[in-house]
Amino acid sequence: MAQADTVELSEEVQETFVVHNRSFQRYAINHNTYFVPVDEDETLRLRIQHGVLSMMFDNRFIFPPINAPRRVLDCGFGTGEWALQVAWEYPRCEVRGIDITPHHHNPEEGLENLYLDVDDLNMSFQFGSNHFDLINSRLVAGGINSERWTGYIRDIFRCLRPGGWVQMVEIDFNAQSDNGALTDNSALRQWSQTYLYAMEQCKNPRAPRQLGGWLRHAGFTDVDERMIPLPMCAWSDDQRNYDIGAANQENVRMLLSSLAIYPFTHYLSMSITEFHVLVAKARTEASNPALKPRHLFSRIFHCEYVCVGKKPRR
Repeated sequence: MAQADTVELSEEVQETFVVHNRSFQRYAINHNTYFVPVDEDETLRLRIQHGVLSMMFDNRFIFPPINAPRRVLDCGFGTGEWALQVAWEYPRCEVRGIDITPHHHNPEEGLENLYLDVDDLNMSFQFGSNHFDLINSRLVAGGINSERWTGYIRDIFRCLRPGGWVQMVEIDFNAQSDNGALTDNSALRQWSQTYLYAMEQCKNPRAPRQLGGWLRHAGFTDVDERMIPLPMCAWSDDQRNYDIGAANQENVRMLLSSLAIYPFTHYLSMSITEFHVLVAKARTEASNPALKPRHLFSRIFHCEYVCVGKKPRR
């Protein structure tokens, strides 16, 4: 993998510590940036999640009409799989990625046109203006501070070349049920509401519904907003959605713990015993096809699944 100039963060980006038998990044926790573990279990979950998203999007990694991108930026690269795939498909394209943690990416998985750097998305972008053909922002709401979103969108707009595109995908963690069997007393609903409340301390968990408006306000045109339900298990009568649900079941089982263990026990002072009981009950409901549970992906405006926008040419 090629090397790139980076802005030096402190040694905290490499340092980890253990809470409730999960490893967390020192920098991310100390700066209230990212509350999800950075251990091998979470790396595995992210890889499973990437596979689920690939199924959802029919293995399309770039949504806007871009035929031959020259420069692409991936915000929050995680395991690096999206950036790696784009770099492989477009060998003449320079693909850069930035993420707060280097722990999920295997440095042996790389290409000469792929550059992955450690940086904090809550800081202003260090890239030049009018530079990228495409900026990909996927599942970063858990790491973007509430007051940063306007500046984050503004940075994306500045760094795109005229005529360049942004594509954004986020998750709405409000658990729903097609047949109304998921009541307010259900563990999944309790998990969802508790998660929203805990994250509101410094994040905006409702950001997915606002992306389209933010893009328009920043000056983007051709904004398209879509949302689709993402099944938590194999409940659908439609074969494609059934297969997606089957693939997603393990991801959901793992994320119910990994996304919540720190904010629930740290911000809300929930005991670890209470946490494990809630997660166990939520997992049972999530894997029950009779409830037809789903997470809502990108429930923004048109009730579809992704948000894209174009920077005007002039």
